[in-house]
Amino acid sequence: MLREAPLVDQAPPETRHSRRRLRACHQCDWLMALPPLRSGEQATCPRCGHAEVRRHRYPAQRSMALALASLITLALAVTYPFLGFSVRGVGNRIELTQSATQLIGYHEPLVAIAVLLTILVLPTLYLIGVIWLQAGLLRGAPLLASRGIARSLAHLQPWMMADVFLIGTLVSLIKIAGLAQIELGPGFWAFGVFVVLLVATTQSVDRDWLWFALAGEPSAPEGSRTGETAAGQGLTGCATCGLVNRLDARGKGRCQRCGEPLHARQPHSLQRTWALLAAAAVLYIPANVYPIMTTTSLGRPNPSTIIGGVVQLLEMGSWPVAMVILVASVIVPLGKLIALSWLCLVAPRAHRMNALARTRLYRLTEFIGRWSMVDIFVVAILVALIRAGNLMSITPGPAALAFGGVVVITMLAAMSFDPRLIWDDPVVPHRKRLT
Repeated sequence: MLREAPLVDQAPPETRHSRRRLRACHQCDWLMALPPLRSGEQATCPRCGHAEVRRHRYPAQRSMALALASLITLALAVTYPFLGFSVRGVGNRIELTQSATQLIGYHEPLVAIAVLLTILVLPTLYLIGVIWLQAGLLRGAPLLASRGIARSLAHLQPWMMADVFLIGTLVSLIKIAGLAQIELGPGFWAFGVFVVLLVATTQSVDRDWLWFALAGEPSAPEGSRTGETAAGQGLTGCATCGLVNRLDARGKGRCQRCGEPLHARQPHSLQRTWALLAAAAVLYIPANVYPIMTTTSLGRPNPSTIIGGVVQLLEMGSWPVAMVILVASVIVPLGKLIALSWLCLVAPRAHRMNALARTRLYRLTEFIGRWSMVDIFVVAILVALIRAGNLMSITPGPAALAFGGVVVITMLAAMSFDPRLIWDDPVVPHRKRLT
């Protein structure tokens, strides 16, 4: 007797589901019905262009193979030497984990924890979660706690920064290439492969098909009308699994498929965003005034701020690297503060003629925020690698913690802002629209 194919390998959900499969865009709140999709196709919101569903061929096998390969390369990257340097007969060699652990010795435990979480711990948990989910689906029965793990994957993804760390490593090497001889260990090459595989894994997870295979597709709420906003009908789309749910009279609820708490709009979105932006603005001052690291050469300390590091790179002729640091560490954080502040100001009185442009600005702001961590990773690499006593050494400065705080808080601010507010009608109060 032939074994039935796993759910994730059968026909796509929309061809096995007799009812309409509705989705509410999480960026403009437009209610739509998913069209039939083939491998390599995606469904986008007709109102704002946001990608709602991306379809892949053999999603379970694809994600599981990539996740397993990613874990193997990460194990190799952690096991073998990562980087080495030598200057005047004195040198040092480090492993990948030392980029975080060495910061603890310089009284920067919070920065060390942030580095360790973003490049090792969270990616490992994400990959194990993907393997766990897909293994259950391939055997025909989801494993224990699969729904909770599937919910966690969506929350982990924004905080994985292995790709940013790799760019930070390359910037670090360029900064010291003229001062010392650099050695790229096997761990460095393994980590480079790991970054590529990790990005491919995150892109291969078909959330729509995954949740359909895990828990099916409950019926759409009665009376749902496509081509209108979900909030105007007392509905909302789950940001985790995508299912459209009906809200209670207070505009609250819980997703009947994944259990995620639901709201017509994120509670106190503008107030929370303003508070986070104020905190980030306060930290932005010491992050740029105080030195982010101190370089000791032949016994003479030379503290360097972020701007000072950019100027030094320009004097060395490293224009491309200087521009990367300038954009990632100065322009992007400041730009995020300005852009999010402006969006908070215009959201309550937004005009739909400009809503699409403002939504695109929000997407850009949300996407580029994590890349500001490049400078923190540069400090982590140089502090761990350059340890040759008074001949040459680098220590972290007080600005490292402040700048890391700016990056994390601005990311939280972007997550707190509800882009659907941009599309809401400013004339009619939101509570009246739900009734």
